[in-house]
Amino acid sequence: MLSRRNLLALPFAAPLIAQPSRRLNVLLIAVDDLNNRLGCYGDPVARTPNIDRLAGRGVRFDHSYCQYPLCNPSRTSLLSGRRPDTTRIHDNRTAPRTFLGDVAFLPEHFRAHGYFTGRVGKVAHAAFEDAVTWDVSENAQRTAPLELKQQRAARPPGEALKLEWVLTGNRDEDEPDGRTARRVAQLIDQKRDKPFFLAAGFHKPHLPWVAPKKYFDMYPPEKIVLPATPPDDRDDIPPIALTRTAGDEQMTDLDRRKAIAAYHACTTFMDAQVGVLLGALDRLKLWESTVVLLFGDHGWHLYDHLGLWRKMTVFEEAARAPLIVAAPGRRRGVGCPRLVEFVDIYPTLSELCGLPRPGGLEGTSFAPLLSDPQRSWKKAAFTVVARPRGVMGRSVRTDRYRYTEWDDDGKVAELYDHEKDIHEFRNLAGDPKQAELRRILREGWRAALPPGVNP
Repeated sequence: MLSRRNLLALPFAAPLIAQPSRRLNVLLIAVDDLNNRLGCYGDPVARTPNIDRLAGRGVRFDHSYCQYPLCNPSRTSLLSGRRPDTTRIHDNRTAPRTFLGDVAFLPEHFRAHGYFTGRVGKVAHAAFEDAVTWDVSENAQRTAPLELKQQRAARPPGEALKLEWVLTGNRDEDEPDGRTARRVAQLIDQKRDKPFFLAAGFHKPHLPWVAPKKYFDMYPPEKIVLPATPPDDRDDIPPIALTRTAGDEQMTDLDRRKAIAAYHACTTFMDAQVGVLLGALDRLKLWESTVVLLFGDHGWHLYDHLGLWRKMTVFEEAARAPLIVAAPGRRRGVGCPRLVEFVDIYPTLSELCGLPRPGGLEGTSFAPLLSDPQRSWKKAAFTVVARPRGVMGRSVRTDRYRYTEWDDDGKVAELYDHEKDIHEFRNLAGDPKQAELRRILREGWRAALPPGVNP
């Protein structure tokens, strides 16, 4: 029986684990707009041998959720260890420290405890990389390729924004993500004799979808299968839950297949760059002294719910994102079915490396799950997203249900039963039989709000 008490139950306290004489290194791999369409998550199309290999060395979290399905709010929450209601970052325009002041972001906490820290590529949101202090902070120069510039120049004036993709003749190492991977591999080599916290921020598969032609050749559009969505899927979805970009609505089925193929091509290209980093750990024999954590900052829609692309929803495809952790002495090659959140990453890495937990963190370390992936754990994950005129969609995901409210009194709501409806096709919020379940879930996310925050 689901109750408010077990909905909010925190995991039992974990026993202290003896730390090695030298603290573990950290390699953080941040991937922009990466959904769960990966081989190790069971996708039959995407070719991701290197991410799959990483999953084989660690724990794949099958139910990991971002706190906000947009780059800057998601990354600010992850790096600060605080939820969006505390950070008050709900867009890509507001600097991460606007309301947080001088709190120590994740790499700064490690730096304060003697770690060498460095990042290359996108870790904080690109416009605000200087909000986080590192020993080395670099960007791989990213400019639009000539083919994309020509494509944009040929666009009629006033044409609606469309999904864009370009096949280049470049080598991997000539692309920005290729340079990111090789520079981080160089830093791993240079700093291997001291504790390091290094981060590689990969831009792909973020738009525009640009990658060498060989990766596009792996995904012939005619072999891409579009989602089998019921024609009445949107009939019971509140319009506010959906997003709309005019150019997307003008696509043909062939355009859609090409777009999905382009997303997969960029994912496979990015995966090859992950391989460069894993190869450095192999060559330098650092696996037994390094925690490797890979995440996608949020999910990404690929023509879901009869036309959704991009992010900014709280459907499963946008709120859920990949999380894989390989840590010395922990389980290898297993999936974890328990609920975890990206706000949990900060306390988890701190615990794994023997660092004290800073005050103010709002996540829970999931380090115990790396040893026992099936153990009892938290019962809910929370994702929010803002809409115009101050409306905030608040979603709670339990092991079985997703419940979302779009107003103050619960009249505009969604309820999906993942045991029977994994694609969230049938909204049960209007069913009188679900009134008590809705009440419990509603009280659950209200109780999870930080003090002083009213929905």
